[in-house]
This record gives sequence, structure tokens and C-alpha cells, in this order.
Amino acid sequence: MSSKKTQITAIGVAGGTGSGKTTVASAISKNFYPSEISVLSHDCYYKEFKGLTKAERDKLNFDHPDSLDNELFVEHLISLKRGHPVQVPVYDFTTHSRKPETKLLFPTKIIIVEGILIFAEPRIRQLLDIKIFVDTDADLRILRRIQRDIKERGRTFESVVEQYIHTVRPMHLEFVEPSKRYADLIVPEGGYNQKALEMLINGLKGVLQDYD
Repeated sequence: MSSKKTQITAIGVAGGTGSGKTTVASAISKNFYPSEISVLSHDCYYKEFKGLTKAERDKLNFDHPDSLDNELFVEHLISLKRGHPVQVPVYDFTTHSRKPETKLLFPTKIIIVEGILIFAEPRIRQLLDIKIFVDTDADLRILRRIQRDIKERGRTFESVVEQYIHTVRPMHLEFVEPSKRYADLIVPEGGYNQKALEMLINGLKGVLQDYD
């Protein structure tokens, strides 16, 4: 009988906003073929708030677990692990709403599941085979958040700081930081920790060798 691996492996990459999760996921993915590895982002699954105006949506707490459609996310992750493609929502952070189109994601041997709150949700944790927490100092994280939101999401400096004070930081302390205890591996300084990235990449290459 063959001892080769057949089950799809899900790698969770969590951490605070601006910690470098996306950088880690991207750095890992670049070392594999698209048919071998894919990325499923929790950020794509923010709930719809169609009944609210843009001004009302701006005031919502998007850093609480309840702001995400975890039912659909879990359903999609289960489908991918069973070898079925899914239609991933496309989220517009400038309007806080989903776009009409979706993105077709095919299952791969390794799926990187990336998001701030993925370890805070038990149903997601149970589906992850390896859990990585990207641990970066708060001052660096807020600077990265300010830079990203102004450049990519059309935000003002004042609005980013206000959101950070009122929701981002409190929710980080309540949900994100405590979820670090579920991690199998903690990576300091995000995507700039080259030694940690090399270890992760080599480990995942070993996982791929176990497949048929």
C-alpha cells in the first residue's frame, strides 16, 4: 500500500493588522507553482451591509469576529479541503461592500488560510493543519496600517487613527493577541524574518513530497 499523502493541507497564517501576514503568505507562495499552493483570505468574507449608507458602514466595527461571514468561509474551506473549487467573494474596502463578481479558487495540495481572526474562530481552527502566528511590534503594525489604508483604501490619516483607537486596538487585545496561544509556530517580525520564511518554505516542500 502507498504511504503517500492525499489530504489537502491547510496552513493558517494569523496575526495583528499590519503584522506581515500577507507578506508571509506571498513570500511562501512565490516558491511554489500555482497548482501546488493557493491563498484563501479571510478578509474577502466581510459581511454585506446593504441596508446601510457608506457613512454608516464607516462606523462599523470590522475588527470583531461577528463582522465576518464565518459560515460561508468555513463552508468554502471544507469544500476546498474536499477537493472542490469555490467562488470567493471580492470585497471592496473603499466602500465596505462586496463586489458583484466572485473569484474562482481551485483546490491545491496546500492552501494558505490568511487572516487576523482565523485562530479566534474554533470552527476555522479545527480545519487548519498547521497554525502560524506572525508576531510584530504594535508601533510597526500601526505604521503599516496607516500607510496601507491611505494608499490603497482611500482613507484619511485621521480616520485610520480614530478606527485604530476605538476598534482595532481593543479588538486586537480581546481576540487577536489571545489567539496566539493556538499557534504551532510564532514568526517574529513578519515577512522580514528570512530565516523563519526559509524554514517554512522548506517544511512545505517536504509536505508536497509526501503527496502522490
